[in-house]
Amino acid sequence: MYAAVDLGSNSFRLSIGRHGGDTIKVLKSMREPIRLAAGLDAAGNLTEEAMARALACLRNFRIALSAYQFEAVRVVATSTMRQARNIATFLPQCEAAIGYPIEIISGEEEGRLIYMGVANALGQPQERRLVVDIGGGSTELILGRGVDIERVESFSVGSVKQSLSFFINGAVDAASFEAAILSARSHFEDGAPPYQPQHWKRAYGSSGTIRAIAEVIEKNGLGRGVTPASLHALKDRFIALGHVSRIDLPGLRPDRASTVIGGLAILIGVMHELGVEELQPIEAGLRIGVMWDLYLRGMRRDRRDQSVRDFARKFHVDEARAGRVADDALALFEQLKPGAEPMARVLYWSALLHEVGQAISQTGHHKHAAYMVENADLPGFTTRDQRTMSRLVLAQKGNLRKVAEFLPDADVARAVVALRLAVVFMHARITVAEAQPKLRMKNRIELELPRGLVSGHPTLSYWIEKEQEHWDEVGVDLGLRTTP
Repeated sequence: MYAAVDLGSNSFRLSIGRHGGDTIKVLKSMREPIRLAAGLDAAGNLTEEAMARALACLRNFRIALSAYQFEAVRVVATSTMRQARNIATFLPQCEAAIGYPIEIISGEEEGRLIYMGVANALGQPQERRLVVDIGGGSTELILGRGVDIERVESFSVGSVKQSLSFFINGAVDAASFEAAILSARSHFEDGAPPYQPQHWKRAYGSSGTIRAIAEVIEKNGLGRGVTPASLHALKDRFIALGHVSRIDLPGLRPDRASTVIGGLAILIGVMHELGVEELQPIEAGLRIGVMWDLYLRGMRRDRRDQSVRDFARKFHVDEARAGRVADDALALFEQLKPGAEPMARVLYWSALLHEVGQAISQTGHHKHAAYMVENADLPGFTTRDQRTMSRLVLAQKGNLRKVAEFLPDADVARAVVALRLAVVFMHARITVAEAQPKLRMKNRIELELPRGLVSGHPTLSYWIEKEQEHWDEVGVDLGLRTTP
């Protein structure tokens, strides 16, 4: 059993599901309209009221989650939490409220998970498709075939901001709608060509906003399906009503009207710019994608492995050399008895990418690599994952003062020791299997090596001495003992 929690810009949602056969069946869902995006003040900070609503919701979710036994739970946050300037102080409060780590995912990762949910719900492994998802703070366009994503892009236009910006105080008129549509089109016009109809067979709308629009069109006899004509008919109906407070239509909950009008303007803009004649709504998206991702990780089919290898190939990393360092780093790390298993995987991926910066320059390649790893689009990874990997890559050589603030975390320190020594052995042309080192780390680092190995590889003594100097600079003693 799996749980996926989506901390969106408009609503917080919880889904609990079970994998069976070729599907994930949703057993329970919860939704609360937090309107987080509307709670950003002029300085870009979340207001006290918005944070209070969010924390209350997360505490309710925690109670619901406590009634089940899960194989895995994943909590993801999207656009508004990416933007909020006070997120560093708010995020720990959110994690304490729900009782799980929260991953603030990139727009591209959001799109990948959305597509994963849609693709697994649809099947049809050969179908070329476009998926459109309009959220409260961003809109994702994803192009793919079957389960494979070919292109994904996140645009910083969402239903909440569009509603607040153009339908002031809830007033709805033709001029406001036209301005909202033109604004939406401006976001997509440059990026539109790769998503136009010649590149796909069918287009799908995965978000709650699109499903709500489709339902109100159907229940009010405004057209057949989600087409430009039916969207404009709905727009005209909203204009005729004149104000959000007067929108009371079959198929549309009153609490959703204030954001659906912004979503409608975006959807009209998207369909015009991309040339979409019909969009098929689908009951799948981010949360289903999150649960599929958890299931595949449990089956050892982790998308992150492929992301790292693709990134390494793109920048012509020597795969054999990187793989050797990664294997040695992992072997050394295991000797240090780490407290958290996930850090071992982060270390392994970091080691595979430790020389990726050589594509830019041999000089200071670890600094270039750290920047690339932190800022790259690596499908499957969270911002937090990439930041940790970036710090490990930066710490692979040279002084340790540059990462001193991260060393108090015991597992990070262990990973840094393991990676640095793996790099030392690589430079000395020695493998861990050959060296048979014994490594311990408590208050100090203790390294034990065969005396013959040290004397037989003159540069090894040099590298170890340099390591002792670097660790000494951050107040850590590294002792070397040789054995017969």
